[in-house]
Amino acid sequence: MSTNWLRQNFLFSLGCLLALGTTACSEVKSTSPATIAANPSPSEVAASNTTQLRVAKYKGGWDLNLKLAGLDDFPYQTQFTEFTGGNLMVQAINAGAIDLASASEIPPIFAIESQASVKIIATLKGPTVGQVVLVPKNSTAKTIADLKGKKVGYVKATTAHYFLIKMLEKVGLTMKDINAIPLSIPDGLSAFRQGELDAWATYGYSIPQAQKEGARVLESAKDILSGNFVIIASPNAIADAQKKGAIADFLCRLQKSQNWRESHLKQWSKTYATAINVDEGIVYQDAQQGQQQRHQQILPVSEAAIASQQQVADTFFQAGVIPSKVDVKQLWDNSFNKDIAKCQ
Repeated sequence: MSTNWLRQNFLFSLGCLLALGTTACSEVKSTSPATIAANPSPSEVAASNTTQLRVAKYKGGWDLNLKLAGLDDFPYQTQFTEFTGGNLMVQAINAGAIDLASASEIPPIFAIESQASVKIIATLKGPTVGQVVLVPKNSTAKTIADLKGKKVGYVKATTAHYFLIKMLEKVGLTMKDINAIPLSIPDGLSAFRQGELDAWATYGYSIPQAQKEGARVLESAKDILSGNFVIIASPNAIADAQKKGAIADFLCRLQKSQNWRESHLKQWSKTYATAINVDEGIVYQDAQQGQQQRHQQILPVSEAAIASQQQVADTFFQAGVIPSKVDVKQLWDNSFNKDIAKCQ
């Protein structure tokens, strides 16, 4: 891979981040080297060489959760870099800029097509309540079938892309039967507000923001999506004994921070709302609904998780989104299964 190619991709990703008003890199935390015991723990292995673990995160994401839970005392150097989507995280891992990240099941599928160097090391099970198709307040649409021939915005290569395909499929339609317009979430919200879309397949806090202005949910993807998000890592980081130990320790800290979050939901919501500049009431209500649906947990690699992602990949192939059928099993690495089980 050429230096020019890597530089171009890095600048492109950086440009995306700046355009969306995000920041990059939080403080780096480290401690002095630890002595390796006869049977060292993952954190002891990581600390022995003061390893630096480079972690991708979303605004107000992993770093905030770990700090609030008092679990950011890493025995290795940890650098957080902020991204706006799993697809950019996959690019960063492939370019050798990041060691660890998270995404939905979908970005790694496109990584196969582009022959990107990335591995899935765990499943991050979570709620799917904030994934819907919205229509404006003056819309006459009653079902997804009413969107035939209409302008429908969606976020390409994401869960929104997938559930829109599945919703159309249920009523005998395909993406070709609508005027499908791929848009980022900020652009989609702007277009929706300006009346440029007849419907919008989206997720996250853009939904309550649009609902405040009269938008209504045409259909929810809550029961379409598996709730399987994935934790992805660089193969080079996995092959490095010190970094692998750091990753194992980090995964356990993540699980503990999620447990803390669920038992301190009000406190977390207040801090998170400030971090992302969204009304605290919206954040807390969304968090409560998500917790009622499904508790968040990190799970080891399993045949069921692989099968779930394969179903998504097959759907994209059948819809013509990817040019050929892919086998997702090649993405998965179960070498952290014992560490995850031990943490639980």
